[in-house]
Amino acid sequence: MPRKRTNVENIREILRLSQELKFSIRHIAEAIQVSKTSVGEYLAEYKRSGLSYQDVLGMNDKELAEIFEKRNKTSNPMYEALSKEFPYFEKELARVGVTLYLLWEEYKERTPDGFSYSRFCHHYRMWESKLKAGMHIEHKAGDLIYADFTGKKMHYIDPDTGEAIPSEIFITILGASQLIYVEAVRSQKLEDWIRANENAWCYYGGTTRGICPDNLKSAVTKACNYEPLLNKTYDDLAKHYNTVILPTRPGKPKDKALVENAVRIVYQRIFARLRNQTFFSLGELNEAIREELEAVNDASFQRRDISRRELFNEIEKNELQPLPKERYEIRRYQVSKVEFNHHIYLREDKHYYSVPYQHTGQKVKTLYTDRMVDIYRDNVRIALHKRNRRPYGYTTEKSHMPAEHQFVDGWNTDRFVRWASKMGGSVEVFIERLLDSKEHPQQAFKSCMGVLQLNKGYKPEDLETVCSRAIEYNCISLKFIRNSLKNNIHKTTQEKPVEMKLPFHENIRGKENYK
Repeated sequence: MPRKRTNVENIREILRLSQELKFSIRHIAEAIQVSKTSVGEYLAEYKRSGLSYQDVLGMNDKELAEIFEKRNKTSNPMYEALSKEFPYFEKELARVGVTLYLLWEEYKERTPDGFSYSRFCHHYRMWESKLKAGMHIEHKAGDLIYADFTGKKMHYIDPDTGEAIPSEIFITILGASQLIYVEAVRSQKLEDWIRANENAWCYYGGTTRGICPDNLKSAVTKACNYEPLLNKTYDDLAKHYNTVILPTRPGKPKDKALVENAVRIVYQRIFARLRNQTFFSLGELNEAIREELEAVNDASFQRRDISRRELFNEIEKNELQPLPKERYEIRRYQVSKVEFNHHIYLREDKHYYSVPYQHTGQKVKTLYTDRMVDIYRDNVRIALHKRNRRPYGYTTEKSHMPAEHQFVDGWNTDRFVRWASKMGGSVEVFIERLLDSKEHPQQAFKSCMGVLQLNKGYKPEDLETVCSRAIEYNCISLKFIRNSLKNNIHKTTQEKPVEMKLPFHENIRGKENYK
């Protein structure tokens, strides 16, 4: 295993401990966790340079690194030959399974009298440290992709209202080649986040083995250093694309240093170049972003004669996992309790879906996409429906309903009619027609309960009058009854004239008055 990387910061610390604190080589090596050999070599090179300690304090990192490499470059032809191979080593190290030790073995086969392994590592790490401010490959090809949103937003103009619409800017970067993807989206909400991730993978032509997102709510429900709670839909997306989510640790910016640097590049090379242009749709904005993005990816790195695109094609493109045949269909989750009418209520659409009546009163898990609704209990699917977005409507499978007049826990049409008959003839007729108005009587149970419970806040004669009017106008709906009572009849301030409690699902048993 190669020793830890020694960089310019370590050189400064070695000189400080030696010149200011007069530490021995052994104590310096223990203090900064490097080998005694390396400490001795740095101190020897410092003495040969003829510089004073004050001269060193006044140098920047680049100047100091050049001083310590200068002697090797000018006086050692073997080093000069080795240094020409460093760019090749850097690219090879990004490939899966390649290590410095393997490269050294290959180097020794070509140059039997070449450097020892420790000196080989030392020279390479010193060369590598000077690229830290520019480009430094730390990841294996096809290993990780980093994803985040930029802090600043871009805008486009609504052509109808003239309003400036802010757009979130989604950004990803591959770990090895550092190829960047940028897209403007409407928000950081889950659906936009999912689609942007998919678009990034399509841009790259494959997926990495891991995704490293920031801890936004669309990716991580609860952040934690050790066991973050992932968003279920995002986790489902990762499984569909055969990858895994590895969120950054909260409060650890170094975990996402690559994407933070990519954000800076995007600000300088995309935001700045488009700052004076006006766009009238999200599509126009993304077209302009894509043009500037291609220029960023095709430009050479600083201090290197290779671009992100060239490096991607050379070392990473073939290491990506293939995309699935179909794109991911967003699935959302909801835990519900099966209501007494054998349906669950989907909050997003305000719609009811049936389940087999045997599951009444049980908790079930609902997974729904743009097209379908799946209902599970104990990880076994018990119902499947086409999605219907009609508010307060019912989607009912006939086989889910029990036989007529044999409803669960005593809930049946006859019982509702008997309750209504105690309030008046028009109320009874209205309830009968309300039950007959549905394909399945169970679909009307909640509406019937809503009508009968109005007896608690209004006089029986008022409810009877309104039900009579509804029958006359053929307006058989709970909404008509409620609106009529609210708009035309004042609520009574007296005690209810009829002592009567309508049954609820949890206390229906034992109510002798309604048997």
